[in-house]
Amino acid sequence: MTHHDAHPADAPDTPHRHFIQQIIDADVASGKWGAPGDRSVVKTRFPPEPNGFLHVGHPKSIVLNFSIAEEFGGSCNLRFDDTNPEKEEQAYVDSIIDSVRWLGYQWPGCVAPAKPGEPAFYEGVRFASDYFAEMHAWACELIERGLAYVDEQTPEQIKLARGDVKKPGTLSPFRDRSAHENLAEFRKMTEGAYPDGSRVLRARIDADAVSKNPAPMASPNMNLRDPVMYRILNRPHHRTGSTWHVYPMYDWAHGLEDSIEGITHSLCTLEFEAHRPLYDWFIRAINGEIPSPDAVPGVSRTGPRELRIHHPQQIEFARLNPTYIVTSKRKLRQLVEDGHVAGWDDPRMPTVSGLRRRGVTPEAVRAFCSGVGITKFNAVHDIALLENAVREHLNKVAPRRMAVLDPLKITITNWDREAEWFDIPNNPENAADGTRRVPFDGSIWIEREDFMEDAPKNFFRLKPGGEVRLRGAYWIKCEEVLKNDAGEVVELRCTYDQETRGGDNPPPDAEGKVRKVKGTLHWVSAAHAVEAEVRLIDRLFLAEQPGKRTGDPVDDLNPDALQIRTGCKLEPSFAAEGEGLALLHEPGWSDGIRRFQFERLGYFCLDADSTPSRLVFNRTVNLKDSWAKAQK
Repeated sequence: MTHHDAHPADAPDTPHRHFIQQIIDADVASGKWGAPGDRSVVKTRFPPEPNGFLHVGHPKSIVLNFSIAEEFGGSCNLRFDDTNPEKEEQAYVDSIIDSVRWLGYQWPGCVAPAKPGEPAFYEGVRFASDYFAEMHAWACELIERGLAYVDEQTPEQIKLARGDVKKPGTLSPFRDRSAHENLAEFRKMTEGAYPDGSRVLRARIDADAVSKNPAPMASPNMNLRDPVMYRILNRPHHRTGSTWHVYPMYDWAHGLEDSIEGITHSLCTLEFEAHRPLYDWFIRAINGEIPSPDAVPGVSRTGPRELRIHHPQQIEFARLNPTYIVTSKRKLRQLVEDGHVAGWDDPRMPTVSGLRRRGVTPEAVRAFCSGVGITKFNAVHDIALLENAVREHLNKVAPRRMAVLDPLKITITNWDREAEWFDIPNNPENAADGTRRVPFDGSIWIEREDFMEDAPKNFFRLKPGGEVRLRGAYWIKCEEVLKNDAGEVVELRCTYDQETRGGDNPPPDAEGKVRKVKGTLHWVSAAHAVEAEVRLIDRLFLAEQPGKRTGDPVDDLNPDALQIRTGCKLEPSFAAEGEGLALLHEPGWSDGIRRFQFERLGYFCLDADSTPSRLVFNRTVNLKDSWAKAQK
C-alpha cells in the first residue's frame, strides 16, 4: 500500500478516533487475532462485484479498508465477488482494478505500473471463483450433517413460503429428506443435469439461541429462513468457463471468502448488518457448532471440527449517499444504454472513471471520503463537499493558464511594435513552480461577457470609456465599439497605457493622485492563440435526490450538464512540446491527466479525445460553488 496525506495514521490514543478504529485498537490490545499489541495482524479487504463500474459511493469503502490496513501496518486484499456469471464481465474487472489503482492503493502482490490485459495488472487480485471448489466441499459437508438440503420448489413457491416479518414461513416439503438423497441431487445439479431454476440448495436453520432464531422458518430476520446457498446457472463464467453449473449465493460465499483469506475485520455498509447472523451461522455450522437435526435420516453426527476455519469479525458502517447523484447500477446502465450519456466514463457520470476523466484528482476523492467521517448512521452528503475538496487540492497544485472561451476581439490602436513577452507566475500558491512566457501585442481576445455596452454602475469590467487591467500586461481603455449589421458587438478599439506594464498602477499625476481600476481581465494574444474545444461539464441532475419527484431520475436530468464551446482561444504555452513543455513546470500527475486552472473560469483537464492538432478540455469544477449561489 502507499501512504497518503489525506488520511494519515493516528496514534492509538489520539482523540476522536472513529468507532471502527476504536474496535480494532481494543482487538490489537487484547491479542484477539495474534500477539497482544501486534498491529500487523489487521487484515481487511475491498470486495466489489464485477457487474458494473465503480461509482462515487464506492471510494468510501475503498479508502476505509485500505487506510485501516495501512494505519495498523496490516494488509488489504482486493477481491472480486464473482459469483453471478449472468451479470459479470471482464471489462468491469479491469475497470475496478484500474479505479483502485488510480485512487493510489495497492494490495499484497500488486505490481505497478501495469495496464489492463497485461498479466502484471492482475497480480495479487483475488476472486471468489478461486474458492469455488472449497466452498462446494463445505456445502457437501453441511448436507452430510443434515444442515442443507436440495429444494425442488419453484422460486415463486420458495418466496411465498418464507412468510413475512409478521408471519412465520412454512417448511419445504423437501426439508427432511435424507442426507444421501440430498447429496445425490446436489451432485446432479453440479454436473448440469437440471435446467436453470429447477432446484436450489438451501440451508436448514432450526432453532438457535446464538442467532436468536426461535424455530424453523420463524426468525424475525428473514435472512435466516432457510436461505438459498446455491442455484443452477448453466452458463460459462468469465474465469472458470463451463466448469460449474451451480454458483454460490452471495450470502453463502461472502463470509467464507473472508474466512479463507484470514480477514480479521470485514468492513461492510449498513445494509449487510441483518446478514451478519447468517454469515456467522454458516461458519459456526462448518466448524461443527450447530448440531445435526434429528429429523434428517443418514446424517453424519460429528462434533466440532479439529481444524476450525477462521471466523472474521464483521463491522458495519454507513454508506456514502451524495446529493445530485444516482448510484443504482441499473439506473446508471439505463443512462448509458438509452444514450443520455456517451458511456460509463462520460465526465458527467458519477462513476469513478467518469470523475477521473472529468479531472477530479484521487487526492480530492480520498480527502472527501475521509472528511465525511465513519459512523453507524445513514446520512446524506452534499456533493459540494467533493467539489470543494477538488478545488482545495487543485488550487494548490494546478498551473494557471489563460483561456478565452467566448472570444471578443480587441485591437490596441496605439500599439506600434512587435509582440512583448511577459513572465507570469505558473501558480501564485507556490513560487517554486516558476513563471511562463506569455506574449502581448496589438490584437488580443477577451471574454465576451467581460464587456458590457450599457453597463450598470457596479460593473467593473470593460465598458465604453472604461479602463481595466489585463492580467500581467497593461491597462487598456475602451475607445470605440464596432458592430455588425445585426447590431452585435464584433470588435473593440482600445488604447493601452505603457506606464502600467505588468498590470501595475501608473505613477501619480501632478497632484499626487494615483489612477486605479477595479477590474482585472484575462486575455490571449490573437496572433499566438491556440484553438481548442472546451466542454463545460456540470452536475448531471438538477434535483438533490434524482427521481424522487416522479420515480424516474431521467426526469431530473440537467439539459445543460454538457455545453461544448469550439473556437476557444488559449495562450501559446498549450502548444509547447519537448523541452519547452518541461520548462513550464507542470506537476507530474499520477494518472497522466494534465490539469489547469483557466484563470477566472475554473479548473479544466485535457480530455482523452485530444490530439496534437485538436485540443479538447473538460471543466472539472468552477472556481466557486455556483450551485450554492444560485439557490440563495
